[in-house]
Amino acid sequence: MGASTPVVEVKNIYKSFSSTRALQDVSLAVYPGEVRGLIGENGSGKSTLSAIISGNLKADEGSMFLFGEPYAPANSFEASEKGVSMIVQEQGTISTVSVAANIFAGRESQFCKLGILNSKKLSAEAQKLLDKVGVSDIKADAPVAGLSFEDRKLVEIARAFYKLPELFIVDETTTALPQKGRNILYGLIKMLKKEGKSVLFISHDIDELIEVCDTVTILRDGRFIATLEEGEMEAKKMKELMVGREVADNFYRNDSNCTCVADKPMLTVKDLSCGILKDISFELKTGEILGLAGLSDCGIHEVGKAIFGLLHRESGTVTVGDGTQIHTPSEAIKKRVGFMSKNRDTESMLISMNIQENVVLPSLDHLKVAGFFIPPKKEKELASEWCGKLNVKMRDLKQSCAELSGGNKQKIVLAKWLGNGSEVFILDCPTRGIDIGVKEAIYRIMEDLKSQGKSIIMISEELPEVIGMSDRILVMKDGRIVKEFDRGPELTENSIIQYMI
Repeated sequence: MGASTPVVEVKNIYKSFSSTRALQDVSLAVYPGEVRGLIGENGSGKSTLSAIISGNLKADEGSMFLFGEPYAPANSFEASEKGVSMIVQEQGTISTVSVAANIFAGRESQFCKLGILNSKKLSAEAQKLLDKVGVSDIKADAPVAGLSFEDRKLVEIARAFYKLPELFIVDETTTALPQKGRNILYGLIKMLKKEGKSVLFISHDIDELIEVCDTVTILRDGRFIATLEEGEMEAKKMKELMVGREVADNFYRNDSNCTCVADKPMLTVKDLSCGILKDISFELKTGEILGLAGLSDCGIHEVGKAIFGLLHRESGTVTVGDGTQIHTPSEAIKKRVGFMSKNRDTESMLISMNIQENVVLPSLDHLKVAGFFIPPKKEKELASEWCGKLNVKMRDLKQSCAELSGGNKQKIVLAKWLGNGSEVFILDCPTRGIDIGVKEAIYRIMEDLKSQGKSIIMISEELPEVIGMSDRILVMKDGRIVKEFDRGPELTENSIIQYMI
């Protein structure tokens, strides 16, 4: 690959955020027809580097070249016009406008005549593009606010392919997509490769990287560590280069049997119906990790929201251990039920607020003195305690959550429910989009909570995770619970899959 001119080359890139050095002397080149993987722990600099290449950030030092010519885009629109497009892990659409308006954001002038926008032509062109990338079931004139998070990601993919990109940057997007969406994205990547275009593919899924990529570059603590060619891409080696130490192959629970602290239910769900959900009933025992498994659209994610009170229930009850029914999020929080949403930035935290504000939010009532005053010292002590226990990488407690890596955001969400003394944790895709080190840390936290008699509902589309961590597994299909499995050494993915599909 090195014989041709790189599509994009970055040389000696440095980037800092206040006192935090995000990138230190990083260089790499991506060649025509290459799918280059980029991997590293959360905070290693992957997203910062991709944001600089895509025009979303400016480097402090260093230079970039596009087909050998100096390249310094002023913004992401200019980068896109020059052939560099990126889709990100978190939400990248505007909720208040249509699908078509999102696809052609910044390019509306081509549909204007005498200053008047031809909305019909705009929608028609957007629908052609949606059909071209394989998502014709999404309608161009539909409001984005009515789409699922997964469909919004597909809209972003369509937007990126308005002009066939010379370099397509995929930043953790596959973790936000169901299998159908992943297959669409993989097909587009193969098409770009065949056309001699290039892809920078960022993922925490090592198996996916090995399957999709020609080469993989590893970053650690903002520094370039190594680039592995196809024959060198071995999972154990990649993990060790990422974290700088030997990593265990299996980081799930060591025990093979179902164990609970007591049979006493911490939470009882009875005959719950809500949208797609039909007659959902189960008990969550003291000290139990209860896994919910199924395809993305089967209702597993809605179960967590309905229990926490985020969705209107048509019928059924949710009752905590003392017999109190909960209907709303405020009632759930008072009864020590915490909820981590799959959509971290939009539903689990206030991304525009700082770390301390997010951590203390559920605990404000407990911190009050004389019924109304909240001492700033108590807020700081609570946030400092739990950020310290979870080893959050941060500048200080006043740092904006928007600046944190995915793994550290996830730790902040856990910190706020731990700080509130939650007894029941609803964790929806708790390891989505985080590196192997943070993933292992979250599994150990789950085991520790279990040993303390806390109870966990773990919702996940990743079967190895569900099997590896759960005492019991409820399999869902078409909004109903169709099968229950107990933890055991004989339980396999194939045993579960036959009930999911």
